[in-house]
Amino acid sequence: MDTHQKSKVYHSLVHWHNFRLKVFLEGIVIGIIAGIITVLFRYSIEQGEQLRSLVYAQIENNLLLLLPWLGALLVIALLLGLIIRFEPMTGGSGIPQVKGVLLGLLKTNWKSVLAGKFLGGVLAIGAGLSLGREGPSIQLGAAVGQGLSRMIGRTKMEERFLMTSGASAGLAAAFNAPLAGVVFALEELHKNFSPAVLMSAMAASITSALVTQLFFGDSPVFTITDLPVFPFRYYGDLIILGVLVGFLGIAFNKMLIKTLNLYNRQNRIPRIALAAIPLLIGGIAGTVLPEILGGGNNLVGPIVSGNYGLSMLLILLAAKFAFTMISYGSGVPGGIFLPMLVIGALAGGAFSNVAVHFLAVDPHYTTNFVILAMAALFTAVVKAPITGSILITEMTGSFSHLISLITISMTAYIVAELAKSAPVYEELLDRILVKTKALLHSDKSRTIVDFVVCVGSKLDGKRVKNVEWPSQCLLISIKRGDKEIVPQGDTQILAGDFVYLLTSTANAEHVRQLAQECLV
Repeated sequence: MDTHQKSKVYHSLVHWHNFRLKVFLEGIVIGIIAGIITVLFRYSIEQGEQLRSLVYAQIENNLLLLLPWLGALLVIALLLGLIIRFEPMTGGSGIPQVKGVLLGLLKTNWKSVLAGKFLGGVLAIGAGLSLGREGPSIQLGAAVGQGLSRMIGRTKMEERFLMTSGASAGLAAAFNAPLAGVVFALEELHKNFSPAVLMSAMAASITSALVTQLFFGDSPVFTITDLPVFPFRYYGDLIILGVLVGFLGIAFNKMLIKTLNLYNRQNRIPRIALAAIPLLIGGIAGTVLPEILGGGNNLVGPIVSGNYGLSMLLILLAAKFAFTMISYGSGVPGGIFLPMLVIGALAGGAFSNVAVHFLAVDPHYTTNFVILAMAALFTAVVKAPITGSILITEMTGSFSHLISLITISMTAYIVAELAKSAPVYEELLDRILVKTKALLHSDKSRTIVDFVVCVGSKLDGKRVKNVEWPSQCLLISIKRGDKEIVPQGDTQILAGDFVYLLTSTANAEHVRQLAQECLV
């Protein structure tokens, strides 16, 4: 970091009130741009899905048309391979990549990511792979934030805020869920609920959601009417479902990593053509079980309506689970968010069938099990229970089941925690770092690390001089409310303080881990 950049950081910290207002206004700009891009992304995918449905309708009338369709899928596979070869950061969900950039462990070209992720996501999801639009939308939004930061010459510290805001805007636009967008960006990506990042993320998320509503309306993603309040007498059944879905989440994470390893170990198919495997499987599956194609958001309605019996639900659950693994394992652009929620809905639908027939549960509450299982699986896989509860609340448009949502989410979370199942996006990030050798141990660049001191942290109550800071680390500022404290050796660090340090990129993660360590 050069002298000019340092002076800009110091100026931002000294004029903290103005800095928060500035990133708030920048968040609005990011929300508008990210909202427009995500709307175009979502619209393009929907058009691709409609075209795919028309193709399968024609194939149903003339099976010979399957051959040219499979040929077209091979061409799409080649295009996806070329996109990933051109810009490797476009592969996969996009959320681990955003996490890596925010942590200073990865570098990215926002222009090529923006173009490659958009085109790759439309091709992959539109062609029928079991992938979601939310991961790419988050990465597209983060690229918008990074691009704005680079164009107006912001500091690395401010760039992290703007990327977080863009990611928040991307999720908000993808699911019409502004609050979930904010919470996910803070809980999963930034790992920091500071007023500045909260203000900018909220501004971007709400603005992006408003842009989305102008095009798609204000209806929730899943239209569910007359969702009753879940009665306390069935909470025992709810906990059983939470435990079962918790184990399903553990299996989801393990199988996802195993599938990725399987793709990496094979050497018969060139990397550029790996997408041909899931695309050809999906092409054939579309003639017999089209419900498993794409993200699957259109599958939730029939599940809630009870259109499927137990046997069909179990078939769809197994097929959707397997096809999601095969699709994501190929490394093409696309997320696991939406397929994960659909798998949760299928599990909840199957459980509700069993509960009604064997556990004397009132059929009036079967919809609740479907919705609650979605939040539980999200929590078990991602290990973000707050985001999971809020996301499902916004996606269903009902705020009457928060207590049951939190109950099942925490049950699934505890199961995953006891099994020591790592959050899926952290595992995926670790894989990227190992694969690209991007741990940056030899990187001598400098970055600003900001973190909040939590109650019980080893830093809580300690004086600056008594903390074993990493080498090449300069404590710049401590923010206590609106008050700025210039740190001295005798300055006491308290819970709730926002601490800003200048350190090497290689030490950035070490510093964050130091802040998270708690006294036993």
